[in-house]
Amino acid sequence: MRNTSIMDLKQFKRKAARKQEELTGFLKKLDTTVPRGFSRIVAEEDAEVWKTTDCTTCANCCKTMTPVFTKTDIKRIATHMRMTPKAFADKWLIKEDDTGSIVNKEQPCQFLIDDKCSIYEVRPRDCAEFPHHYKRPFDLYNDTFIQNVSRCPATFNLIERLKKRVEAEYEW
Repeated sequence: MRNTSIMDLKQFKRKAARKQEELTGFLKKLDTTVPRGFSRIVAEEDAEVWKTTDCTTCANCCKTMTPVFTKTDIKRIATHMRMTPKAFADKWLIKEDDTGSIVNKEQPCQFLIDDKCSIYEVRPRDCAEFPHHYKRPFDLYNDTFIQNVSRCPATFNLIERLKKRVEAEYEW
């Protein structure tokens, strides 16, 4: 059964800050040493994380990050909002100088209303795939998880569980 209580983001941020270095070190070690059967372990631990995680009680990703918008995302969302893709992009989006990525002009996300996504059905692919736990092989996305461990309670919990399990079951 899922825990439907409201996420205490202040408490989460304190805990994540305390454990950031430890969990980052674990993820960096995975860059060079991946335990045998790791993808199975990731799948098992991720399933456990989602039994007690309800993203709708948090929305920290929407408050602290911006998705990358693809041309397909822009067209789909603009159509949903009865705007042209150009009008939508001009109103809400910018192109990052350093990456060339198309992102929100502001944070928190302009579509976050009362901690809920007002365009959930047509949200950007980047949002729909967040927190990217299903990317494979998992260990190739350690930089993503390092970034997200202090922003996403589900990622924090997954990495914490993986660290405990790997350290208990493997010598490395």
